[in-house]
Amino acid sequence: MKLVRFLMKCANETVTIELKNGTIVHGTITSVSPQMNTALRAVKMTTKNRSSPSAPGETISLDTINIRGSTIRYFILPDSLPLDTLLIDDQPKPKNKARKEGDGAARGRGRGMGRGRGRGGGRGRGRGRGF
Repeated sequence: MKLVRFLMKCANETVTIELKNGTIVHGTITSVSPQMNTALRAVKMTTKNRSSPSAPGETISLDTINIRGSTIRYFILPDSLPLDTLLIDDQPKPKNKARKEGDGAARGRGRGMGRGRGRGGGRGRGRGRGF
């Protein structure tokens, strides 16, 4: 199971997210998209103090926030999270219809069996300009 699919099941869980710029966001997940974009509610956001890295930054309370997935460094999940039930892959794997069809002919942009192009071999093949 992909990590994002796991996070999508964690709706209504209170988590802490550290962003790549050092900001720490604590809130309750409302939704997670396949790109890991995360929507939170009841948020407390602590920005990183740039002047003194050891001192805590400014804390801001927000009703909701949307975080772009590419800016997330990691999630800190609660210890009470039932991992065994959330990690069960409940969606059956989709069957590939093209393989069930059998011969697999005429799929994609294949070049055939290498015959029927004449003496020149077609354009862009081998040496020369293919005239």
